[in-house]
Amino acid sequence: MNNKPIGIFDSGIGGTSIWKEVVKLLPNENTIYLADSKNAPYGEKSSEDIIALSVKNTEYLISKGCKLIIVACNTATTNAIDYLRKNYTIPFIGIEPAIKPAALLSKTGAIGILATKGTLSSKLFEKTTKEYTKNITTIEQDGEGLVPLIEDGKLNSPEINQLLSTYLTPMLKFNIDHLVLGCTHYPYLIPQIKKIIGENITIIDSGEAVAKQTKAILEKHNLLSASTTKSHHQFYTNAETKVLKEILNDVTAEFTVEKLAF
Repeated sequence: MNNKPIGIFDSGIGGTSIWKEVVKLLPNENTIYLADSKNAPYGEKSSEDIIALSVKNTEYLISKGCKLIIVACNTATTNAIDYLRKNYTIPFIGIEPAIKPAALLSKTGAIGILATKGTLSSKLFEKTTKEYTKNITTIEQDGEGLVPLIEDGKLNSPEINQLLSTYLTPMLKFNIDHLVLGCTHYPYLIPQIKKIIGENITIIDSGEAVAKQTKAILEKHNLLSASTTKSHHQFYTNAETKVLKEILNDVTAEFTVEKLAF
């Protein structure tokens, strides 16, 4: 069981930001990544649709023999993780916007949250926000339009820069000192974000924390890989492979990318 792969799914290529952190911390683990780009963005879908898509992705990864599944999508986590854990015995790692550390570390008492509509409107997000931001001003912003542009490979496009400026500039008036990225696609926009908000505002995403949690759960269930051979990583997407390959161009580990009808 130990040498079976870790499964990861997202509504597209964004979860590769999580995948990179996992592989960095756990270099001996094999992985299978499922990019449901055809149905991106999940953030604009109903909770029922998000659960159905998450079930479909989970069933596929289980069929490929995965020993643990990372739901590398904030929207899928906040809407579907409870359902998945109730209906499958495999361990799941979820991803939530890192509101807690931002709130605890804030000196100005104001934080910004850039996330999808599906995450911001979820019960889990509401619960987390209420629990950790009692004395903190939170400026929530739906990043509508960002995910489709990222999925199209338009990371440095005028359209992306215009949207980011529209979404982030108003936050500066509230003197935020932390910006929480509540979508796994958004870390790929950090260079553009820094040009708007400057270097003094701390940007927080969930990648490193998710990698650490994955290691902890693998250890708890005695599922860490015992392999000493080079790990292999398989990426599947139901869209064209070009953008996914581009986003992985800095990866040194061995991997393959395949288009799949699912």
